[in-house]
Amino acid sequence: MDKADLKRRMDGAIENLKTEFSGLRTGRASVSMLEPVMVDVYGSKMPLNQVGTVGVPESRLLTVQVWDMNNAQAVDKAIRESGLGLNPQTEGGLIRVPIPELNEERRKELTKVAGQYAESARVSVRNVRRDGMDDIKKDKDLSEDDKKRESDDVQKLTDEKIKIIDEMQVAKDKDIMTV
Repeated sequence: MDKADLKRRMDGAIENLKTEFSGLRTGRASVSMLEPVMVDVYGSKMPLNQVGTVGVPESRLLTVQVWDMNNAQAVDKAIRESGLGLNPQTEGGLIRVPIPELNEERRKELTKVAGQYAESARVSVRNVRRDGMDDIKKDKDLSEDDKKRESDDVQKLTDEKIKIIDEMQVAKDKDIMTV
């Protein structure tokens, strides 16, 4: 069993969660809000930042300068259908995305989405733990005491990562609910 590999994979789940959390809006415009948006262009799905330049000209407005004017409608559609509750306005190759004020109901919805993202990360970490435990059980060279010690190490690492995820979720929920 490679502990470094298990740690790397668990850290990957946490990094993915950070990316997903950065896409959840908190009432302030941020370039990272549109990171999870995938645009259907050229016969495949591409991240928005590979189709145009995202900017923040003011605190309640995002702009997307589409590089290929033919993709403007696809970008508009992707933003509308992203589940972020945004309503873009297309003006040629420039798409303006006003950031509406969050109402209480929308804030609660966003905390639920944050909870789903966090649970998904926890499941990923637990899957890595399961892989590590399986490797330990299959290792014929380890004594029972060594297997127990290795299993305890994997569980300890898992508990640390789950705690980090829980703390991230609490912080994001607080950020979302702060008016």
